Amino acid sequence: MTTTMTQSLIHVTGTTDALFALLASILAAMALVSFFTARHLIRRLLALNILSSAVFLLLVLTARSADGIDPVPHALVLTGIVVAVSTTAVVLALYLRRYRREPPC
Repeated sequence: MTTTMTQSLIHVTGTTDALFALLASILAAMALVSFFTARHLIRRLLALNILSSAVFLLLVLTARSADGIDPVPHALVLTGIVVAVSTTAVVLALYLRRYRREPPC
């Protein structure tokens, strides 16, 4: 009974890992296309945030598929989230300052 349960759990885990990898790939592709085709700064910033989310998902997937618990990718994801939020705030503040000085036509 335990062997059957373990095999079914491995099968479900493998399926969800593949689904997460597919989702991360789709998110990364969408973000890269949007970043290179968008002209507006805010859209590019959103594309970079989506790309960072895809990278975070891949890091968590890597930590999950490793043998045992690996805290390093989780720490990298937490640090990356803090850096992403900080840089987004700085870029939005700079954009707001530019917008106030030179409003679009």
